[in-house]
Order: sequence, then C-alpha cells, then structure tokens
Amino acid sequence: MPTDRVQLYDTTLRDGSQMEGISLSVEDKIGITKKLDELGLEWIEGGFPGSNPNDAEYFRRLREVKLKNAKVSAFGGTRKPGITCAADPNIQSMAAADTPGITLVGKASMYQVREILETSAEENLAMIADTVNYFKGLGKTVFFDAEHFFDGYADNPDYSLQCLATAARSGADALVLCDTNGGMTTFNMLRAIDAIQHRMNDVRLGIHCHNDAGLAVANTMAAVEAGVWQVQGCVNGYGERCGNADILTILANLKLKMGINVVEDEQLARLTEVSN
Repeated sequence: MPTDRVQLYDTTLRDGSQMEGISLSVEDKIGITKKLDELGLEWIEGGFPGSNPNDAEYFRRLREVKLKNAKVSAFGGTRKPGITCAADPNIQSMAAADTPGITLVGKASMYQVREILETSAEENLAMIADTVNYFKGLGKTVFFDAEHFFDGYADNPDYSLQCLATAARSGADALVLCDTNGGMTTFNMLRAIDAIQHRMNDVRLGIHCHNDAGLAVANTMAAVEAGVWQVQGCVNGYGERCGNADILTILANLKLKMGINVVEDEQLARLTEVSN
C-alpha cells in the first residue's frame, strides 16, 4: 500500500546481485520481480540493461508481466563526458528498456569526478543535468542516485550539494543519498541530511546504505526519522562486499516499530516466504 510518508525501493536484482556467489538467470529475475510485487514494494530496480545481455533480455520479457503493486526502474549512469545522451549507448539501452522509471547514478564527490571520471567539476554537473533532462523529456520518473555522496560531502560539501541541486533543478523526482563505501556513522549522516534540508527544503530525499560498518539498517531508519522519503535496500541485505541495507528488516521496522503502513498486514506475513 503506497504511502506519502515513505516509499520502498528494492535493488536486489541489480545491487544485490553483485554479492559473491549470486548469479541470476532471466527466469530467476522474473520470478523475484513477481515475489517483490506481491510483497507490496512500490519500485523494483530491474538491472542495468547496458551492462549484459541477461539484463537486456529481462527488460524485454518484463513487458509481458503484469504487476499489481510495483513499477520497475532501469539503472545506469549519467552520460559519458564529452558526448550527448543521444550518442551514449548506455543511455540508449536504458531508454530501450521501456520502463516507467529510470535510476541514474552520478558522481557526487569531487574526488570521484577528478580521479575516476577524469573530468572537470563543471562537466560532471552538465552530465547530471543533461541526463536527467533527457529522461524527463521521455516522460520517465527519474531517481538520481548521488554516488559517494557522504564521502564527497565530508571532503567538499559545497560541490556535493551542487550535484544534488543540479539534479533537482533538472527535474529529478528524488535525490538518493548513497553511502557507497558503507562507512558512514549515524551522527555524520544526519548532519549531512540536515544541511541538505536547510538548503533544499522542497526536494524528496532517498537513502541507499551499504553495510560495511554494520549500520545500514540503523542508518536507514534514522534517515527516515529525519524526513527521508525513499528507502532503498536488498532482500536479506544482499550486495557487494558486506551487503546493503536489508529491505525486509526495514519494511518490518517501519510498519511495526514506527507505525508507517508501507505494506498491508497480509503482505507483511509473506516476509519469510520472500526471504527464502
């Protein structure tokens, strides 16, 4: 049951599948999508269509699947430096996935822009703006995953906030704050969220926590208490390295501990079935 208070977003099929030992066939991904839909999640991140043939085939097969509760989002990065969205094959693969939602990951750290993208601060902002604008022009719901946001904020807060503001001005439906390295303490995370809310009080924020410090669920719950709208996670906390925030634990805590009716009672009763 959707709520304006908190939106549940599952990324098991993309981020969770990066866990060592997990290899999902197209049939697996379709079956998991149906189970997550039955659970009542609002968004399911289906995969990265530009990364491998399996994900591209999944999105083709998905067109024949009728979902009752969930919408599916295709994942991918902002356009590459120095080219247009129309000329970027990864952008075009996401458009071809024909999903209602697009989740764009973009650098929100000056260090990552300089050392990994090897481009300028200005070009990275242009990449964010161009790509969000491109998909909004196609009528998509766009979530901007601000990669390395918290580490970037600690190093250069003004630039990380510029990245968020650029995505917001370009029409992003939510700005998702990513603890990509999973090392953020709750106090420092909340301090960064508070700074965003003071500068941009009319945007919807999301949270995406990795579990390297063992705080992914706790940080996600604290972020919700601080006013974050969308929570991202994976079934059973699956994911690369130490995993992601466990969406099932979060879902149960939101409903039972915080009284936020993110799913119906009969859907909550399926947690064990979905976990298995």
